[in-house]
Amino acid sequence: MRLTSNAYGTLSKVLGALRAHDLETIEALADPRVRSGSWRSEDKDVDGEGLAQDADGEDGQEADLVPPVGAAAAGVLGFTEERDPAALTQFVRLRVIDPEKAYWRRGIQAATRWLRETGNSELRVPFTYVTPEDWPGGIGGHPLGVWVADQRRYYTAGTLDAKRVAELENLGMVWSVHASAWEAGLAVARDYARVHGHLLPASSVVWDGFALGVYLKNARQAAKKARDNAARRANGETGISYAGELPQSRMEALNEIDPGWAPDGWEIGWQRCYRLLLAHVQADGALPGRAGELVVQGEDLAVWIAGQTAGWDKLAPAQQYLLESLGVDPDAAGPEVRPVRRSQDELWERNMTAARQFHAREGHLRVPRQHREHVDGELLGLGSFISNARRRADKLSPERRDALTDLGMRW
Repeated sequence: MRLTSNAYGTLSKVLGALRAHDLETIEALADPRVRSGSWRSEDKDVDGEGLAQDADGEDGQEADLVPPVGAAAAGVLGFTEERDPAALTQFVRLRVIDPEKAYWRRGIQAATRWLRETGNSELRVPFTYVTPEDWPGGIGGHPLGVWVADQRRYYTAGTLDAKRVAELENLGMVWSVHASAWEAGLAVARDYARVHGHLLPASSVVWDGFALGVYLKNARQAAKKARDNAARRANGETGISYAGELPQSRMEALNEIDPGWAPDGWEIGWQRCYRLLLAHVQADGALPGRAGELVVQGEDLAVWIAGQTAGWDKLAPAQQYLLESLGVDPDAAGPEVRPVRRSQDELWERNMTAARQFHAREGHLRVPRQHREHVDGELLGLGSFISNARRRADKLSPERRDALTDLGMRW
């Protein structure tokens, strides 16, 4: 029967799967010195090192040595009749080893091309990624994402050959995707804090193409769970799982960027406004006396102060203390909170700036209804603007309709 026959298909699949777990044994099958399944230990004497000896008891020449794994390898296949060792060798090489090696080389070539095409320095390929069909050299249409995930799985199981580990690491392989994503977020967080003076962005904030607001929101939830569970353990509770808690090392890393990144007792918006007002006062600035006088990063701090004094009794004692330390007096007349009015044209242009910014970043204008966009430190309700524009399409001037249509507006 020909070795390429489909009749051997099941056997080659079984050996291929086994090779992932026992590389040495399967490759020993490709050694013509290893006999077929009829090999018996009593056919030759074996010395204490596991090497076969000839009938005279002397060490045989290299060509006659059976590798230490010879018995295990020969036992993998058992035939009802004697098989030619050369044919067995050819079968394993043709149907098991060579295809796997070719698949490995295609993966390496595809990964190298992917790094060059994307400009990435790390091999973090999306699981569903398949290389373009027009990539030359036989790597077009290669399931690179699956291939990379398989290598991580083999590495975790301890079955990935050391040479392959080194080759992947030379390409910038990321063995732990979650750890890499955390470090990437941490780098973005440092940059955001450097620019803004705090690490308290709204959950909708995207910074340098990274969803930093969501990243920190999840980290705060995990930090809160860690604090709550620590208190329960301190009270003597047992059997509390650590799942979902923020590790101490990650908490410390964020604390180094901004010790107040995760306030305990009030929400982020309050902490952000307090920090902005604190920075203003520390820079010898006076408390604002009317709405619109001090707008920082989209926050009208005069309006915010008025809201705090109006609801003073609802604040926690710690919040009251922090405000008083900045000179906020709950008994004094608060700042005027009448908003600064803008003309309709000014409002339209402001929202169009937000729309252009969103389109440049996302490549479309399908804005969620609740989405808010940061523009020059001001938070604009872009989702509401787009929704209202669509609803009032027949009342818009041709120029305004054309401006939105050019951005891909779906009417």
